[in-house]
Amino acid sequence: MKRLTVGGKVSASAVAMGCMRITDSKVPLDELIGTALELGIDFFDHADIYSGGKCEEVFGSYLASNPSLREKITIQTKCGIRRGCYDFSKEHIIESVEGSLRRLQTDYVDILLLHRPDTLMEPEEVAAAFDELESAGKVRFFGVSNHNPMQIELLKTAVKQPLIADQLQFSLPESGLVTSGLNVNMKNDESFMHDGSALEYMRIKGITIQAWSPFQGGFFKGPYVGDREKYPALNEKLDELAGKYGVTPTAVASAWILRHPAKIQLISGSVSPERIREIAAGADIELSREDWYSLYLAAGFRLP
Repeated sequence: MKRLTVGGKVSASAVAMGCMRITDSKVPLDELIGTALELGIDFFDHADIYSGGKCEEVFGSYLASNPSLREKITIQTKCGIRRGCYDFSKEHIIESVEGSLRRLQTDYVDILLLHRPDTLMEPEEVAAAFDELESAGKVRFFGVSNHNPMQIELLKTAVKQPLIADQLQFSLPESGLVTSGLNVNMKNDESFMHDGSALEYMRIKGITIQAWSPFQGGFFKGPYVGDREKYPALNEKLDELAGKYGVTPTAVASAWILRHPAKIQLISGSVSPERIREIAAGADIELSREDWYSLYLAAGFRLP
């Protein structure tokens, strides 16, 4: 399993196990986690809202039954989403972390992300929460999710800790992170910049992009690998390259994300051991430049 260093601070597997669906799985959790560990996946991504906290709870029960595992893995969780609003107040951040720690049955989380931008955020409140959590040893490192560069810069006016990760949507059909940068100085739809040069900013600042929904065709619009009706050209190209590299189409889709020099970490949400194996296999191959671009074009994009 290829490895990377999240934000220059945390050594981790390039493929992470996203835990949003673990309570929906018919596969026992010990089999899922066992498969991940066998493949070299040692990074587990949570959020306080996943299944209303149940995902953290069942994961915590597993940890309690396997206490020696805690020091061998990285646990990341997220906070800031409440029913009907976002909340980056000091009180809510600390309360959320305390709840996550109880459910996960651990004394600390390795990384805490602010889940979605709160427009009512006061950077000084976030800074106070981070300082308290860090000094208490309850959170080792901090980051964000779904934030643009200026939102990160605003946080940094008060937050002293480095923000080491930004979790952003990225997949072959959902390639806005790269598309606008390939269409600079054009007046086409692809040139429209939705995220403020997030890809380039994160590379400059040494912030690791974590790709969520890497196998979805959009914001929870369903998987694109195997959907030959909606993505015929893309699946034809995935099949072709799967044959060339001796892996599955899912592994090729995984390799496409991991090939980027930004050293993006892929957050896999699968609860299928077989699929996790396919995704992990993508970390062991490196697509050629020509093959990378051929997939991008097959996803329906164009080069100016």
